[in-house]
Amino acid sequence: MERPDVRFARAADDAYLAYQVLGDGPTVLFWQEDTMALVDELWESPQELAWHEGLAGFARVIIYDRRGIGLSSRNVAPGSLEVQVQDTLAVLDAEGIERAVFGGFLEAGATNVLLAATRPERVRALVRALPIPSSASDEGYRWGVDDGYLAKEQALLERWGTEGWAREFVELNADVLGGAFSTESYIRFLARVSRRTCTPDVAKELARIWLETDVRDVLPAVQAPMLMLNYADERDLLAYIADRMQRTETYLLPGTTLEFEDFPPMHDAIRRFVGAERAPIGLDSVLATVLFTDIVGSTELAAKVGDARWKEMIADHDARARAELERFHGVFVGSTGDGLLARFDGPARAGCHTGEVELDGDHVRGLAVHIGARVASMAGAGEVWATSTVKDLTAGSGLTFTDAGEHELKGVPDRWHLYRVA
Repeated sequence: MERPDVRFARAADDAYLAYQVLGDGPTVLFWQEDTMALVDELWESPQELAWHEGLAGFARVIIYDRRGIGLSSRNVAPGSLEVQVQDTLAVLDAEGIERAVFGGFLEAGATNVLLAATRPERVRALVRALPIPSSASDEGYRWGVDDGYLAKEQALLERWGTEGWAREFVELNADVLGGAFSTESYIRFLARVSRRTCTPDVAKELARIWLETDVRDVLPAVQAPMLMLNYADERDLLAYIADRMQRTETYLLPGTTLEFEDFPPMHDAIRRFVGAERAPIGLDSVLATVLFTDIVGSTELAAKVGDARWKEMIADHDARARAELERFHGVFVGSTGDGLLARFDGPARAGCHTGEVELDGDHVRGLAVHIGARVASMAGAGEVWATSTVKDLTAGSGLTFTDAGEHELKGVPDRWHLYRVA
């Protein structure tokens, strides 16, 4: 998915609201995140990118930075729920959209609940992932945070924007931020994006608003259907919400933390709920340059560091690889477990082989892909090998090659003249 331009809507008080539109499906899905600014930042996180790419596969997804944070006006105070409702509508109006599906994680869904209750004509349906109708616990409601959590959070906010804050924040919220969101690369991303979200004083005000958010009394007034996605061990909370609403559906997640593999079935559940079709598979044949990489000694290293650490290292590797690929206008096709496959539209940027491939979204298939994989397997540690096709197409690029001779490539016809990139 290409990074779209940032657009700006004007709120009722003339504050600027930064937003992006992802995908072009017939269903409009206004997706809100929990506090952190995402516009122009989600592209730096494999976790955030995978989530939003999945949504954009079947919907026209709108995301925005709340007032006071990110790229939206920073010279205004963070908005109450009522103000956030008005800001949401301002973004929709800027795009000429009358009705939409509204979704969000955690506390972000509270704005959508109030919107659905007060402006039902603008709301087709609601989607709440890990829903929280009230942030604080009280008598009769045991799913909010307690005083111990609040004390730890207040202490943490004194270190807002640092990696230390991000690491302890993830640990403090391991029940919802574990799994795919507990890697070292995500912790670094969280520290960076927090600094770009707001200053520490605004973070404290956002925490106060979060603590005081309570839409339990609003739930009965919501007429739109709502899909709730949560862990199986949160059935009691889901039943509490469902008892207070008119129309709800539930999708139960396996396990107790969000993993990458949970995203596709969650996306499918949302897609079915809103009645959207899968995005059509567009196959096209183009000339592309494919690149395969392989981590030297990956099996031995995985055994040495253990499964949990190895998973973090691979996530960090892929995140860094995505950043480098973007620098050279490449496309990250996928992880091979101990390496990656990427494609480029020009051989001088990097590549093992150039040939005709079939495009399926960002994915590629065809003989050229198999040739690239075979060429990569010939290279030793620290080496880059390429076919004669790459060499012949890179004259004038400054790249130099040394002859590696002719080779048979398993499963590929003919003998192939290969070169080491010097």
